[in-house]
Amino acid sequence: MKTVFGVFGDPVEHSLSPDMHNAAFSELGMDSIYHAFRVDKKSLEYALNGANAMGFGGVNITVPLKQEALKFVNTDPLASKIGAVNTIDFRNENDMIGYNTDGVGARRAIADAGVDVKNKNILILGAGGASRAICFQFANDGADLIIANRTESKALELAEDVKSVGNARGIGFSNLEELIAESDILINTTTVGMHPNTKDTIITSEHMHSGLVVFDIVYNPLETRLLKEAKSAGAIPVNGLMMFVYQGAEAFKIWTGENPPIEVMKNTVLEELKS
Repeated sequence: MKTVFGVFGDPVEHSLSPDMHNAAFSELGMDSIYHAFRVDKKSLEYALNGANAMGFGGVNITVPLKQEALKFVNTDPLASKIGAVNTIDFRNENDMIGYNTDGVGARRAIADAGVDVKNKNILILGAGGASRAICFQFANDGADLIIANRTESKALELAEDVKSVGNARGIGFSNLEELIAESDILINTTTVGMHPNTKDTIITSEHMHSGLVVFDIVYNPLETRLLKEAKSAGAIPVNGLMMFVYQGAEAFKIWTGENPPIEVMKNTVLEELKS
């Protein structure tokens, strides 16, 4: 009988996780299958308990459920500190363990682009689940963070949490232009610009500067409006593809104990994005 894995989120129709993980299972000859499941916040506890009861191997958690999932699982120390979960392991049927692989994925993706975050001034847009993981990772790696969010109180709260591992301060969305001018790296952790709203962006080229690294964690589309604006300004664009692949690869290893085929996963996502 196949072992079932999946991703829970709302919306979730856009997710390429099924294509990526199913390609990895096929490459390694594993009798497993991965599906996308639309789950809202009020149904999450039931969905997790049901998946565990039915013998799922594990699930990924995406927006808007990453923080909500903490209520229903035990967490490893990193996920507990971050305060958000994106991977849940069901291998111990009496215990659901939550992990967060987003920070690792972001670190590996930006390193692939030849960027070292240590001692860099980083402006991070958004204060949700993905932002928490990236903020903790990069603050711990020695970056100086400014976290900007439309609801300023959420940015302030996240910055206070992140101060346990490094330097961070929180602000609202005012004065972003001045802050970008002083930044080495700009990271969008929001869903702005994600398919199907591909014309949307928080920042445009006139507020960027040459040499600024612009990292958009959105991977669908591969080149978001924000990254197009970055190119126009002479900034350095980094798309969210490899963060997505690396966070998925880390989840795959947690669930199966196997080293996943990274190139197969990356090429599968690229083909799907082209189609």
